[in-house]
Amino acid sequence: MSRATPPLTEPTPEGEQMLIPGVTPVSLRQRLELRWTAPLVPKVGQKPLDFGLFDLDARRQLDLFQPAPLGRK
Repeated sequence: MSRATPPLTEPTPEGEQMLIPGVTPVSLRQRLELRWTAPLVPKVGQKPLDFGLFDLDARRQLDLFQPAPLGRK
């Protein structure tokens, strides 16, 4: 009979964790690289940009001063 090798473990903040043979633990560098390459996501919902140059409703408004129609005084 052959003796079984003891399982590989690593210490973590939650306690001792067993490692699966052939699988390497995720390093801090790999975690940081994953966060670095992830797209930016806002923490809160964004308000629409509907004022000034980008205000589409303002483009549909009539002029404040309209010229008088011809033929009337």
